[in-house]
Amino acid sequence: MKRPNIVMFFSDQQRFDSLGCNGQALDVTPNLDALAKEGINYSKAYTVQPVCGPARAMLQTGLYPSELGCFKNGVSLPRDRHTLAVRLREAGYRVGYVGKWHLATDHGGFNCETGPIPLERRGGYNDYWMASDILEFTSHGYGGYVHDSYGNKVEFSGYRPDCITDYALNYIRQRSPEDEAPFFLFISQIEPHHQNDHNQFEGPLGSKEKFAGYTKPADLNPGEGDWERQYPDYLGCCNALDRNVGRVLDVLKERGLYDNTVFIYTSDHGCHFKTKVKDAVPGGFDDYKRNCYENTIHIPMMISGPGFSGGRLENNLVSLMDIPKTILTLAQGDTSGMRGDSLQDLASGLSKGGQKKDIYIQISESFLGRALRTERYTYCVYNPDKNPNKEYLTDSYTERFLFDNKEDPAQKVNLVKDPAHAKLREDLRARLIVLAEEAGEGRIRIQESA
Repeated sequence: MKRPNIVMFFSDQQRFDSLGCNGQALDVTPNLDALAKEGINYSKAYTVQPVCGPARAMLQTGLYPSELGCFKNGVSLPRDRHTLAVRLREAGYRVGYVGKWHLATDHGGFNCETGPIPLERRGGYNDYWMASDILEFTSHGYGGYVHDSYGNKVEFSGYRPDCITDYALNYIRQRSPEDEAPFFLFISQIEPHHQNDHNQFEGPLGSKEKFAGYTKPADLNPGEGDWERQYPDYLGCCNALDRNVGRVLDVLKERGLYDNTVFIYTSDHGCHFKTKVKDAVPGGFDDYKRNCYENTIHIPMMISGPGFSGGRLENNLVSLMDIPKTILTLAQGDTSGMRGDSLQDLASGLSKGGQKKDIYIQISESFLGRALRTERYTYCVYNPDKNPNKEYLTDSYTERFLFDNKEDPAQKVNLVKDPAHAKLREDLRARLIVLAEEAGEGRIRIQESA
C-alpha cells in the first residue's frame, strides 16, 4: 500500500470548545467541522504538558518532557535524540517545517529567539524550513519575519496565520510531480496564543464585532481573568486558523494529493484566560495555562485521510503523546523507544494496554506537579516547596486537587479533602505513583492534603 503524505496543522493555546464540532455555538470553524464529518474527531484528547516548549519537545521525540530536560520554555531540544523528523527521513519521507519552533534557545546560554536557527538545532527538519524559534518575538498579529533554510530573514506583512500558511502552500506547490517520495509537513501556528508584548489576543481586524455574540464558557466567571475583554479576538484567531486549514485542503486537492494525505489537527494545550494564576507557588508563574484544569489540558484533535475516515466521534481517552507514534506508524517508520500508542492500534484493539484508562500529565513553571485525567476524574499533586522554574523532578508530592468532571464539569468544587472520596483518592494516588515510575521518574511518595 502506498504510504500517505502527512500534514500536521498545529495550533497554540487552543481550547477544545473553540470548535463548532466540539460545542462552539458561533460559526468559528466551518472547515474543521466539515473535516470532522470525514475523519475522526477525538472528543477526549489531552495534552501531557500544558506549556508550549515542553509540549513541542514531546511531539518531536515521543518522550516525556522530564526525560528530555525540556520541562519549561527556554530549554532546547537535546541534539542527541532520535527525533520524529529524523525517523521520518530514515523511512524515506521528505520533511518540512513552518512557523513556531520554540526548541532551539537555551535561556542563559545559546539564544536565537529572534535570529536564525542553526541546522543542528532544527530537530532534523533539513528539507524545508521557514520558521522562528519564538514566533511571537519576531512578529505580531500583522507583520513580522521568519528565517528560511539558509538563515535568511524573510519578512511578511499580512495577517500572521495567513502568511505562515503561505509558506506551507509554497512547499506543497513546489514539489515536483516526479518526486515519488511521500512528505511530512508540520505547520506550527502561534494563534490563538496571546501576543506577549501587547498583552492581548490578536484576531483579524473586525473580530471583536464578528464574535461579540458568543456564549460564555461555563468555566469562566465574570470578573475573573481577562476573558471578557479577550474572548472575541480569541475566537477570531481560531476562525483564521480554520480558514487556513481550508486553504491547505484546497491546495492538496488542487495538486491531486488530498486522497493520499493524512491531515492532523491538534494543539499543545488550552487556555484559562488568567483565571487560575493564584495557583502558582513562590518562584512560579502562570498566565493562560500551566495547570491541571480541563480548560487547559483538554485539546482539540482530529485526523482525516487514509485509515482515518467515516466521520466518527471517538470518545475514548487519547493523548497528545500518541501523535508521534501515530505519524511514524503511518510512515512505516521506527517507533522504538517512544512512549504513547499509535491511534491506529488503539482503534483496532492492538494496543498492548487496551484503551487508555487515564492520561498522565506533567506540570511546571507554575508549580511542580503531576496530574491524572481519568474518564471521570482529575487528580493533581504538587510539591509546594520546589521552584518550578528550576526543578522538575521530586520524590515527594502532596495532594492538591480532585475534581469530579461528571458531576462538576466546570470544576468549581475541589474534593481533595472530602472524606467521602478517601478511597477514590487512595486508588488515584496508587495509579499516579505507577505512572510516574513508568515515565522514568522513580518511585514517588504522595501525602494526603492537610
